[in-house]
Amino acid sequence: MATIPSREQEDAKRPGRERENLVAERTRIGNRIKSTLARLGIRGFKPTLRTAAQRLAWLRTPEGEPVPANTLAELRREMARLHLLAEQIGEIEATRLRQLEERPNSGAHPMIRSLAQVRGLGIETAEMLAHEAFSRPLRDRRAVARYGGLSGAPDESGTRRREKGLARAGNARVRRGMIQLAWRFLMFQKDSALAQWYRARTADARGATRKALIIALARKLLIALWRLVTTGELPHGVVLRPAL
Repeated sequence: MATIPSREQEDAKRPGRERENLVAERTRIGNRIKSTLARLGIRGFKPTLRTAAQRLAWLRTPEGEPVPANTLAELRREMARLHLLAEQIGEIEATRLRQLEERPNSGAHPMIRSLAQVRGLGIETAEMLAHEAFSRPLRDRRAVARYGGLSGAPDESGTRRREKGLARAGNARVRRGMIQLAWRFLMFQKDSALAQWYRARTADARGATRKALIIALARKLLIALWRLVTTGELPHGVVLRPAL
């Protein structure tokens, strides 16, 4: 039976989930701005620059014409939305850091601080793992892999057994975050045992094999991080940063 999180545990997830939604919305608006300008033949504009809103009036089409009035007004409204999103994201991030400093031993904060010491693992991923996965009472490594949506889905019939890929029955946020972290882990923790395990099996492999094994690396890494926050066992060869 699944354990129902308390009201406090569920509320602690809200800032991270809200930030995820705000970042996705920021990406959508940025893509809309680029698409609108591309229809006019204007490319290379970066909506996230601080001076982007001021540069709109100076944009010119390949024919040397300014951006049409209605399109320019639309783009300015889009840029205003981007500015508001940036402020809200910054507010969430500042509040999180302040709470970690003021209450380092409260709730999941010890887990977040411990995870954030791993080089290549940012505060966003540390908070997501602490609130979405490790704050739950997971009994063993198999339960950790299943909850993270990183376990297999075997098709069994009699003596026949065939793997059908990921079960995708776990937490989608944890699964996405761990797959992204696995790729970063290979860059920032090159001398770790997990990174060497992956490279030894993909040295001469094709792209499809590397993608399949990155799932296995993500699963192993999730279990290793779970052991780090529950027992203090540091994965072999992993390099740490100074504590927050």
